[in-house]
Amino acid sequence: MTAPSHSGAPSGDYRSAPAGGSAWANGGAVFGGVLMIVNGFLAVFQGVAAISKDDVYARIGNYVYKINLTGWGWILLVLGVIAVIAGAGILSGAGWARGVGIVLASLSLMAQFLFLPYAPVWSVIMMAIDVFVIWALATYEPQTTGR
Repeated sequence: MTAPSHSGAPSGDYRSAPAGGSAWANGGAVFGGVLMIVNGFLAVFQGVAAISKDDVYARIGNYVYKINLTGWGWILLVLGVIAVIAGAGILSGAGWARGVGIVLASLSLMAQFLFLPYAPVWSVIMMAIDVFVIWALATYEPQTTGR
């Protein structure tokens, strides 16, 4: 005996998770999109602060990766603007946004690693967020609808 079907519901109804996916990954993709937007805005603010005044961050004496704060500011500003666009694309369900989001979160992870001497606690927090975003977008499998 089978359970009664909702009228008009296809065999793979809305309650079931996509094959190979999990509720964590599905919710994580939405959360990842929101985090990308927030992370993007914060990177823009961080970049503007680094560009506008060099005394916002502590000066580091002998750091292996020698880029001045203005250079870091422009890098963070550009990554932030692209992150906001990609995050909005993820939330709207655009297919290109998932790949761009993974690449962008990877670039942000590397940039924050290189920015560690200037803001160590903040960089570690941002790196953890980037790892979560990469995981959420990589494991998310959107349910395809046959229209």
